[in-house]
Amino acid sequence: MTGAGLARYGRTLNGLERKGRYRALLPQGGVDFTSNDYLALANSPRLKAAIAAAIERGVPVGAGGSRLLRGNHPEHEALEAEAAAYFGVERCLYFGSGYAANVALFSTLPQRDDLIVHDVLVHASAHEGISASKAPSVSVPHNDVQGFAEAIQKWRTAGGAGHPWIAVESLYSMDGDRAPLTELAELADRHDGFLVIDEAHATGVFGRGGRGFAHSLESRDNIVVLHTCGKALGSSGALVGGSAVLCDYLINRARGFIYSTAPSPLMAAGVRQALRVLADEPERQASLDALQTFANAELAAALGADGSGSQILPVPIGDNALCLRIAARMRDKGFDIRAIRPPTVPEGTARLRIAITLNVDRTTISHMFAQLAAVIAEEKP
Repeated sequence: MTGAGLARYGRTLNGLERKGRYRALLPQGGVDFTSNDYLALANSPRLKAAIAAAIERGVPVGAGGSRLLRGNHPEHEALEAEAAAYFGVERCLYFGSGYAANVALFSTLPQRDDLIVHDVLVHASAHEGISASKAPSVSVPHNDVQGFAEAIQKWRTAGGAGHPWIAVESLYSMDGDRAPLTELAELADRHDGFLVIDEAHATGVFGRGGRGFAHSLESRDNIVVLHTCGKALGSSGALVGGSAVLCDYLINRARGFIYSTAPSPLMAAGVRQALRVLADEPERQASLDALQTFANAELAAALGADGSGSQILPVPIGDNALCLRIAARMRDKGFDIRAIRPPTVPEGTARLRIAITLNVDRTTISHMFAQLAAVIAEEKP
């Protein structure tokens, strides 16, 4: 390989750096205001004990193959059965990550004569799956129910004869606001369509027993819900819940499921325990709810900005380089806060994404916002 062969990659990286969009891996450090470990389960004794017990009873670390070969383990099947019962769906299917689940779901279930209509701010993994789908797609403005309706009607008028697939997050990962799920479910019903709800940031946090915002809808056969296990559940992987027919179709047609080594059976055991924690320890969810309410009020008092009403608190900065400087200064002060820049968020909307978890307390939150207000005042022109 000549130097010229690598030079084009170097030029791209240099361009990203000039635009304030260069990314590098940073070590963990300081108080956690950036992770998605909302219920502080990632390091919990109960999950550690569950993994240790699984090892003791002979559960292997690796699956050894895909689920359709020798990789299908009783721990996978037990998790899927318990999750289906917990979330109130006919069937669940366990994937190695939320990204893999979204890519498999959207690239497989919508058919050529269908239409995928997605919120413009839906997860990048959903965008990836939509790009790989045989179905045409269209994006609509954020949380615009009328925009969804008009896109479907325009498609029908032009001869669209299949089924529309409406794709949203229940709680948006970078803005912390909710989707109008009831209205979107009604829209899907009216047009003989499907509604796909990514509950990644709501699972464990909202709804009865942490079942998410979509729980009242999950029993419908035209609702598909994704529950991420690597956020509030403190583990890894993702569960796609819906009708048995759709789950069987994924098993038979989703290339990301068929040709991937199955998730670790040990991690399936960990997720099973996390679901039991949700049921056994409702005080975790209640504590987080009180903490995020307090944090929203502190944000308003310190920065004069409206909160999101959830545990995800965006602080708009705008300029990429400025956002990076503020985040770095906050890390120097002992608070792990990260800058979120395009293309993760739209151009010109770089922000600090502050996540409230049970790894912090009220005193720390108040101190962090006081420090943040001072840093922003010093850094902003």
